[in-house]
Amino acid sequence: MRAHLVWDWNGTLFDDVEAVVAASNAAMAEIDLAPLTVEEYRERYRIPVIDFYVALLGRRPSPEEWERMDASFHRHYSDRRDGCGLTAGAERVLRDWSGSQSLLSMYGHAELVPLVRRFGLERHFLRVDGRVSAGGLSGKSEHLARHLEALAAHGDIVPSRTVLIGDVVDDARAAAHVGAHAVLFAGGAHARRDLEAVGVPVADTLDEAVGYARELVES
Repeated sequence: MRAHLVWDWNGTLFDDVEAVVAASNAAMAEIDLAPLTVEEYRERYRIPVIDFYVALLGRRPSPEEWERMDASFHRHYSDRRDGCGLTAGAERVLRDWSGSQSLLSMYGHAELVPLVRRFGLERHFLRVDGRVSAGGLSGKSEHLARHLEALAAHGDIVPSRTVLIGDVVDDARAAAHVGAHAVLFAGGAHARRDLEAVGVPVADTLDEAVGYARELVES
């Protein structure tokens, strides 16, 4: 069975944290919440995203507020997205990995695929899966389970030889849910302290993340 990497996109391969924080601040302005700095965002962020806003607001947003916030976030994020680039080393680590790879994101599938193609990365992945339902209300666990079920068609990919590389605590939870390994990247949406508390390897660079992944599947 060959080693397989499942990559996260936003905040991992795609360096968009500042755009995400700016768009989140725009969404929070819809319900009169004060803006956050990038570091404050990392300290307070949680998944599902609805829980992040509940913690900030002290209550669950009403359906009308949530719809307004969600629309504001996506509008402002789309305005900033094209100014973002890949995380340092992304193209190299994808090119140099000797096993198989796929991409699983909670970003909308219709927006994700053209963006991955724009960077010329699609050729590295057996599958590229984005979110196809309403976002912000659930974590990645069920999405990862479906992703691996689809990859089973390739015949030699199993959870015990699979490593999910992502930037938030929920990525580690999703990996544990399906019996896979996880490596967390500290350059994304969560503070390093929160990532380290999970008990999986935490990397400061993508090169380091792949090194940890290799150790996990070879041990």
